[in-house]
Amino acid sequence: MTKTKRRVFDASFKLQVVQMIRAQGLSIGEVCGDMKLGETAVRRWLAQVDAEQLGQPGIGKPLTAEQQRIRQLEAENRQLRGDVDILKKASAFFARELR
Repeated sequence: MTKTKRRVFDASFKLQVVQMIRAQGLSIGEVCGDMKLGETAVRRWLAQVDAEQLGQPGIGKPLTAEQQRIRQLEAENRQLRGDVDILKKASAFFARELR
């Protein structure tokens, strides 16, 4: 039994496939057959783009630049909140030591 290597596609490729389906009016089956893609993956990409256009986070890695930026800012925000919590605990610890 040979395993086929899982293919990985970047966000710009996924967006191009979605645009081919939406803008050019091609069917999912046509695009999948021509590009040798799985229909399930392409349907998931379509759902992801639809969710992102509605402002929802969607499932998986964000495809649109806007959602990528939002995810980046959310991660940075979590990191900064964690840093603030550590600084609060440290300042409380040292304030007790000075008394």
